[in-house]
Amino acid sequence: MPHALETRVPPPVVLLFAAGLMWGLARLSPGLRPHWPDAVWLAAVLAAAGLGLNLVPKWWFGRAGTTVNPMRPQAARSLVVAGPYRFSRNPMYLGHVLLLLAWASLLRHPFALAGVAFYLAWVTRFQIRPEERMLAERFPDAYPAYCRRVRRWL
Repeated sequence: MPHALETRVPPPVVLLFAAGLMWGLARLSPGLRPHWPDAVWLAAVLAAAGLGLNLVPKWWFGRAGTTVNPMRPQAARSLVVAGPYRFSRNPMYLGHVLLLLAWASLLRHPFALAGVAFYLAWVTRFQIRPEERMLAERFPDAYPAYCRRVRRWL
């Protein structure tokens, strides 16, 4: 049964909320921050990968002539299965997770990972599952076959 929050909060808003949560949790106990000189390099690599996984899939959606608006999954005109969608059914959300992991690396605090877990749980429940239901209805033969070939995240 659909929930009132399904596809109602834009994923970038959830991303920003999770990032704020991570910052707040890291501030609760600053003594737990380990010294980690390579954290900035790791953050840079994760952020670059995250941005790439957020922008490149949008190009594939545009090429297919379908909507990239996560608030209106019912407007999908075609099923995109090429490019990064060969490896993940949700590369844009995976890009968000990598951006959050980059932020966690900069914060250097174990509690910050709770924000990543929050994002994963929220987006899976209130965004991805409703999108999957809609795509299964809209593309009853192609989408289940695609799901059998490609995992939700990686």
